[in-house]
Amino acid sequence: MTNLPAPVPVPADPEGGLASLRGDCARMAPHWAAPARDSARPVSPALIHGVTVPPASARLLEAMSDYGD
Repeated sequence: MTNLPAPVPVPADPEGGLASLRGDCARMAPHWAAPARDSARPVSPALIHGVTVPPASARLLEAMSDYGD
């Protein structure tokens, strides 16, 4: 059996706050494994299929400017 460190007591703060959030993250960090970084590669449009867009959505997007409204 592995001896685990004693849990760190967390003060009861109903509002939380940044310090509380950072403490929660620091306690959880050892439990998370970061995946190997993959570089994203462009996908050929010929390989994209099965995507359907409702006509109303397509018209909405087409009517928008390139930089947003």
